[in-house]
Amino acid sequence: MIGELTGAGFPAKVCCRLLGVSSPGYYKYRKRPLSPTRMRRQWLTGLIREVHTASRGTYGSRRIHAELTRGMNVTVSEHLVAELMSLAGIAGLPGPAKVKRLRGIATSDDLVHRKFHRLSPNELWVTDITEHPTREGKVYCCAVMDTFSRRIVGWSIDSSQDSALVVNALDMAIRNRRPGPGGIVHADHGVQFTSWAFTNKIRSAGLMPSFGTIGDGYDNAMMESFWSSMQIELLNRKRWKTRTDLANAIFDYIEIFYNRQRRHSGLDYRTPIEHELHCQNPSQTA
Repeated sequence: MIGELTGAGFPAKVCCRLLGVSSPGYYKYRKRPLSPTRMRRQWLTGLIREVHTASRGTYGSRRIHAELTRGMNVTVSEHLVAELMSLAGIAGLPGPAKVKRLRGIATSDDLVHRKFHRLSPNELWVTDITEHPTREGKVYCCAVMDTFSRRIVGWSIDSSQDSALVVNALDMAIRNRRPGPGGIVHADHGVQFTSWAFTNKIRSAGLMPSFGTIGDGYDNAMMESFWSSMQIELLNRKRWKTRTDLANAIFDYIEIFYNRQRRHSGLDYRTPIEHELHCQNPSQTA
């Protein structure tokens, strides 16, 4: 406590008198060498700060703990990570608010029924559109996620939300993944996704279209979760001047941070690409 006060510019003698500590005792304490435990805690705090900075200030204690133990082979408990973060004033971004799930009625065209988990790549893709303002006007982004690894496999950014936006994102996913026949592409009932161009693109690739209940975001919950993360970790953290600035930031978030660096709690704290590699070669990536 006295060290923190003196570091803030308060005289040591005044602090000792107010706290009932003798000045000689305080100076003797200051000259003692650091104990191994205190040295390790300072070292861990430095590592935690590095990981938090590398995560663009987004990681909380669970993901920092995963990065330390899995990515850096540091033995440390999650409780100690949380304690050191609190003492150092380091905090991740708050997650989305919890809301009560709605009870929707699935349409006959819903092939997913809120069961998003898949055991192999390209069995189920989910897609949706989000928008965000800039001083020049709104930017629209359509993304396609493979639910097997939560990896964004296709995306498209434009100043308008039409069928070309969603077709371009799906086309990128098809070119990147080259899926076999029988996979599902799941979306909502937006006019872009129910357009002839989009559904024809799905069927021409040997895939099957699927649509959730009208007006129920939980029928596309995995995609909504991704948008919520991007909103918190990127979009809402500053005001964007131009569409180009925001488009470049979204590209960087998806391709550099989310797919390759961000540890996902639903993937045992692996990144999406790391999860795919682990499932291909579990003995090499364990």
